[in-house]
Amino acid sequence: DVGDGPDGAGRLDEARAVTVGSALAAAVSQTIYAPGREPGLWEVDANLRPEGRDGPLVRTLGSYLFYYQRWASDWEFQALLKARAIAGDRALGERFERAVAPLIWTSSEREGFVASVQDMRRRVTANIRDSEAGRQIKLGKGGLRDVEFTVQLLQLVHAKNDPSLQVRGTTAAIHALMKAGYIGRTDAAHLDAAYRYLRVLEHRIQLVHMRRTHLMPTAPDQLRALARAVTGPMNLKRPSAESLLADWGKVKREVQALHELIFYRPILASAAHLSAADAALTTDAARARLAALGYRDAAGAQRHIEALTAGVSRRAALQRQLLPVLLGWLADGVDPDAGLLAFRRVSEALGTSHWYLGMLRDHQAAAERLCHVLSSSRLVTDLLEVSPEATAWFGNDKELRPLAFDAQWAEIQSKMSRHPAPSDAIRLIRLIRQREILRTAVADCSGLLTQDQVSDALSDADRAAVLGALLVAEADVQGGGPPLARVLVVAMGRQGGREIGYGSDADVLFVHRAVEGADEGEAQAQAQAVVAKLTSMLTQPVRPAIMAERVLSIDADLRPEGKSGPLVRSLEAYREYYARWSSPWEAQALLRALPMAGSDELAADFIDMVNPVRYPAAVGGAELREIKRIKARMESERLPRGADPARHVKLGRGGLSDVEWLVQLWQLQNAHAEPSLRTTRTVPALHAAHALGLVDGEDASVLEAAWRLAGKIRNANVMWTGKSSDLLPSARGDLEAVARWCGYEPGNAAAFEEDYLGLTRRARAVFERLFYG
Repeated sequence: DVGDGPDGAGRLDEARAVTVGSALAAAVSQTIYAPGREPGLWEVDANLRPEGRDGPLVRTLGSYLFYYQRWASDWEFQALLKARAIAGDRALGERFERAVAPLIWTSSEREGFVASVQDMRRRVTANIRDSEAGRQIKLGKGGLRDVEFTVQLLQLVHAKNDPSLQVRGTTAAIHALMKAGYIGRTDAAHLDAAYRYLRVLEHRIQLVHMRRTHLMPTAPDQLRALARAVTGPMNLKRPSAESLLADWGKVKREVQALHELIFYRPILASAAHLSAADAALTTDAARARLAALGYRDAAGAQRHIEALTAGVSRRAALQRQLLPVLLGWLADGVDPDAGLLAFRRVSEALGTSHWYLGMLRDHQAAAERLCHVLSSSRLVTDLLEVSPEATAWFGNDKELRPLAFDAQWAEIQSKMSRHPAPSDAIRLIRLIRQREILRTAVADCSGLLTQDQVSDALSDADRAAVLGALLVAEADVQGGGPPLARVLVVAMGRQGGREIGYGSDADVLFVHRAVEGADEGEAQAQAQAVVAKLTSMLTQPVRPAIMAERVLSIDADLRPEGKSGPLVRSLEAYREYYARWSSPWEAQALLRALPMAGSDELAADFIDMVNPVRYPAAVGGAELREIKRIKARMESERLPRGADPARHVKLGRGGLSDVEWLVQLWQLQNAHAEPSLRTTRTVPALHAAHALGLVDGEDASVLEAAWRLAGKIRNANVMWTGKSSDLLPSARGDLEAVARWCGYEPGNAAAFEEDYLGLTRRARAVFERLFYG
């Protein structure tokens, strides 16, 4: 109740107005609900007034405003959302409505508002008596209050910037929220239908005894009567107590699910904190806010925003709703400007896909994850622009788990069977590899994979692609004729160790064996043609070209005689070469030889042939000196001109090469007698060396930490720039980006740099002492 004196009235007149108003309010209440010959019209409840039962029944308009501005709780603004004048002085009622409206629609900016409303709903549910919990139509889970709280919270968060939501009625609000894109069409339809059904239930129950109640009856005859009362003429189902309870249960479950999805939508809390000025996207103030957030080209950012939000389409409306929050998340990345541009491109590529903006609206983890990636990774951004549908993975951790090799190979076989043309088959094989690189990169960005899991996933993608390409090449070269040779692809280097990163190529050897009865020369020629075809198909552009593809470069330079030697040799030719001509470094290179694709029988024979070479019974002093000489020469000759040895993560001080050469030296000296050292992977071999006492725990820990950090930096360089680099960046922006990818908090680039340089100094000291000493 609102009372007020005449305009310009003093405190005395205001006090008198309150006294008179209180008397009138009491009289009205008495008249409406006092017992008499006829029952009261309805119960009058004034407990929603300021200070509740302890507050005065009537206040002046100024007193109300003072209270709401200084003392009101969050729930009181939610209650005011439905306030309207229904009797008395119309002008005073309109003044009250106009005065409280700004307080209602800006209430969500109060600290902790969304959490407060959510907590209030939980308290309402918790205070239901146990005996009534399963019968409550209004307050229970899946009841009327769930619908009302859901709708009202969305209104209170978004209506400050969208006047179309400033309506009182629940069903009208549902329609407005749906029209503006804050609720999906299907969800809105279900909410509306459920709310109407629950209201009909409530009304039919109350009509029986003309009293306020919100409890479902329990007596069978009452349930049957209620079932007949709520069943429409078009419903062919025979009304019964069982059908009534089943229908009610279905509605409750549906309402509860929608309530939990929308009411606890995390993006609401972020949107609530934005003021009207912050939420505006195209004003001068918005440009200033963009600059304050960290956008270097605020004008350019505004142009992207205008392109995304222009028009009256549902997509534009959803973008206007989401962008104020997404802009902040993009700004948390290293390059907000690039992130916003990438977001625009992805959004335009997906067009009107209903799931995309709905995912961003309903799943905060997906939205934040996407913003983080777009503003922090050129690699993922480039791949997403080609495959924007992969954005759907961001909301589902299961979709981000890399496919195992067997699953990829089964898919490739299926594609090859349906697309026998070599150009079609290899294009699909390369697309599968590209997709798995993207999936792995996004999962890596999201913290779902360890460093070793990333390497395993990338290695599986390469292996599946090479195996598929080998079969396509063999079929194309043979042209339907009989095979003359079996070809084996052997992974070497980091590929053989399954330790590759996003910028790695494929170091390989090609081995063949003539089939029984085939001419050796013809078999060699066919194997040569297969290898040339395989290499070409994996590296040359496919028509239509795959844009932004991470091409798998094939490097066979580790073969006998290097670039001057034949690209493919027979197994016997390899055996003869390694027995007569091989150098110590070639035995060392074979430590990472791992069959990748081709004949299983030939693979087993190749491993049997190379094991005595890479795991020799003894390593003489001359061989050891040669290995150490080559390492020293490599450091002086292969380091790029002008590169700082302290910052080169592969060949520099305490980098990948130092750790790997030391571990491989132990393998050459001891693996013949110690099977635990017979692995192509660096870290397991280092662990085995520690277990055998070849290196103490402290030194092993330093070596492993340096090796892992160097590998992370190589991957981070590709993630950040889209290009491979073996240098620790020196530019502050690049160093900050790489530091974040390596797990450092924003602003800690200098600490990251210091940690790397210090760690690699210690690793180099260990290397020099154990390798050269």
